Amino acid sequence: MKNISLTQWLGFAAAASMLAFASLPAQSDETCASPYMAKITGQEDFVYVWTLGAEGIGDEQDKLVTVDVNPKSKRYGKVVASVSVGGRNEAHHSDFTDDRRYLWAGGLDTNKIFIFDVANNPAKPKLVKVIRNFVAKSGGVVGPHSFYAVPGRMLVTGLSNNKDHGGRTAVVEYSNAGRYITTHWMPTDGNLRGAVKTGQYADGYNYDLRALPRKNLMLTSSFTGWSNYMMDFGKMLADPEAMKRFGNTVVQWDLHSRKPKKIFDVPGAPLEIRCAWRPDHDYCFTASALTSKLWLIHADANDEWQAKDVADIGQPAEVPLPVDISISSDDKYLWATTFMDGKVRLFDIGDAHNPQQVFEQTIGSQVNMVSSSWDGKRLYFTSSLLANWDKKGPDNEQYFKAYAWDGKQLTERFAIDFYQEKLGRAHQMRFGAYALYGKWPK
Repeated sequence: MKNISLTQWLGFAAAASMLAFASLPAQSDETCASPYMAKITGQEDFVYVWTLGAEGIGDEQDKLVTVDVNPKSKRYGKVVASVSVGGRNEAHHSDFTDDRRYLWAGGLDTNKIFIFDVANNPAKPKLVKVIRNFVAKSGGVVGPHSFYAVPGRMLVTGLSNNKDHGGRTAVVEYSNAGRYITTHWMPTDGNLRGAVKTGQYADGYNYDLRALPRKNLMLTSSFTGWSNYMMDFGKMLADPEAMKRFGNTVVQWDLHSRKPKKIFDVPGAPLEIRCAWRPDHDYCFTASALTSKLWLIHADANDEWQAKDVADIGQPAEVPLPVDISISSDDKYLWATTFMDGKVRLFDIGDAHNPQQVFEQTIGSQVNMVSSSWDGKRLYFTSSLLANWDKKGPDNEQYFKAYAWDGKQLTERFAIDFYQEKLGRAHQMRFGAYALYGKWPK
């Protein structure tokens, strides 16, 4: 694959405009996790890193890597376990069931879902089940992406379909035991499924899913289909038709019935969704990757949900490419990582309708995911976006990094070079703790 120049990245944007915790009563370890999940009320012991296998690196397989992150541990800053799953599946996202006993992780290319037991031995998760019939059971959904816990069930967002490998797709519902239940197809112009189209788009695309249970609200965002996310990046940039195949919508759903209600125009591939935690804050954020905008999905004075862009993330013309966001547990701040320039930015969201950037720092030549502890004192970063989209040559750093945040500056505590350790490409993180299961380190 050819190297990707800054000029090509700029062309990407132009074409697209046409992508702990103290003992607080937290509902989860990460502030982006489902509020239905069991909580961690102290220091996290582990970070589980869902990792893409890389050709010529170690066993070349996707794997779940366990990193010890408790400063009191003798193994602090070290990889303590690694479970390979067989082959390269385009490992991407993962998450826990509501009881946090099992971690579900997906492969965007092979459509396999890997289920790990993390409760029996939190330091060494065990692969206990592989769902291989996701496409057939779901009725043609391709690319299991986000996993979201609701009571007794897992909601799985798809990115594509097996008819045209484009972006039209669905949300797929499973029991915690891994039994398929039903498929909820995204609304489109051809079938709005009872939803109200509020703007220009009803594209049927999907990406992330988050909920505000007290408001009976579920939101889904949008990205692109298999034909794009598995394509060589340089080839995609040079294909005008491919550059048109990105989502431009956020959909509001009735959480309980799983019925779509409204479709909002959010141009430029809105990716991760993060919702406020305070009971008097009725809003969620998302960031559009291709237009570098921070968007607010909020309830208005009539308790109707609306969407508006509220801030730029970096300089949109320079294509920072925001890829992940993390909201603080007190709803005061929001972290945003930008893949192209390798930076993390902090926004003051005390006024959610008028966020202000207050800090930025370079993490690496590229950066993807950011995960924050509930107390906001620890942040973790990973490097890989997609196997065919990561930078080339010396800029293709693959790492897991841990930082301390004192309210003014980020200080690196340790870093693990995933290539040097022959692990692959570090993508997404989830937290673990002995205390969740009444267990303690041996």
